[in-house]
Amino acid sequence: MEARRGRLAADQKAGVVHVVRGGRRLANTRHHLDEAGLNGEQWRTRWDAARMFLSAGGEGGKRYGNETIRVSPHGQVSIKLPAPLGHLANDRHGRYTLAGSVVFAHRGQAWAQQIDANQAVAYTIRHDPARDRWYLTASWQPAAVTQIGLDAALAAGVIGVDTNDEHYAAWQLDTHGNPVGAPRRFDYAMSGTAEHRDAQIRHATTRLLRWAKTCGVDAIAIENLDFGDSKTREQHGRRKRFRRLISRFPTARLRSRLASMAAEAGITIVAVDPAYTSRWGAEHWARPTSTPTRKTTRHEAASLVIGRRAQGNPARRRTPPPARHQSDGARHRSVQARQDGPAREESRPPRTGTRTRSVHPPET
Repeated sequence: MEARRGRLAADQKAGVVHVVRGGRRLANTRHHLDEAGLNGEQWRTRWDAARMFLSAGGEGGKRYGNETIRVSPHGQVSIKLPAPLGHLANDRHGRYTLAGSVVFAHRGQAWAQQIDANQAVAYTIRHDPARDRWYLTASWQPAAVTQIGLDAALAAGVIGVDTNDEHYAAWQLDTHGNPVGAPRRFDYAMSGTAEHRDAQIRHATTRLLRWAKTCGVDAIAIENLDFGDSKTREQHGRRKRFRRLISRFPTARLRSRLASMAAEAGITIVAVDPAYTSRWGAEHWARPTSTPTRKTTRHEAASLVIGRRAQGNPARRRTPPPARHQSDGARHRSVQARQDGPAREESRPPRTGTRTRSVHPPET
């Protein structure tokens, strides 16, 4: 705080003016009113509305979770006025009650539970000059997420999700690692403003979680992606198109959105190793799951490998029956290890007993 105060004092002494709340874009619009289709009065209304807001932090234990801006369960809003404005109060105890009421269309039930328990709820009142409406925003700290065991989360199966540049590729698996039904695709656009991209991700994530609820699955398996060290030119050379694709891939946003929204929906997120998921999916699952009318994509096959890896199953399918002949026309058999066999990362058990060629001859 002292360092920030020192910088602001130096800027004030030098005559440097910074654009404050309202945004640089709105300030530049003042110089291009004809292009924006506004006049001076309309621009001043938007400029004042960007700075005119009322916010109050929540207080746990107080009535309805906020003493300054109080919202009743029926949507009645009252504001605690300061002492100099006490003569403007129209209610008891120096409060001003608004004539209109508010309704929370999104997560209204969660808000009602919060205020019924007198838990802290923060409110912000702002004005939208374009629509000439007043809005009240409520926010609160979510409850701690209950951690459950992996076996309990996977008891009803899992949905494997392959995160891609502009869509989720998802497939439901049963408890034995077999695909159930047809795969699903949930698209989101990565063009436009940051708010538009974030809204697209939230919309696709909401549809994914609703489908998981419909399937009766309590767990979603995703890749634990991290491209922090893979965006440099030293890593991928002159592959500019690939580096640009990695740079625009919303890894952190997808992870944070999916984790937070899944916690609210009561669904567990299982992060798995992303190594060779697309390659093994295309090798072992793309052709067997394809039909004459529909071909399984590489991303859909990768979602099966991700789901099986979350369950502890190998990527390969079960061993098919042997061929009728041993000629070169028969395909190779895809061998799969047993469930009680050691994993790839585990050490092999030592050999027991003596070897045949190491037995010493009897002394006689």
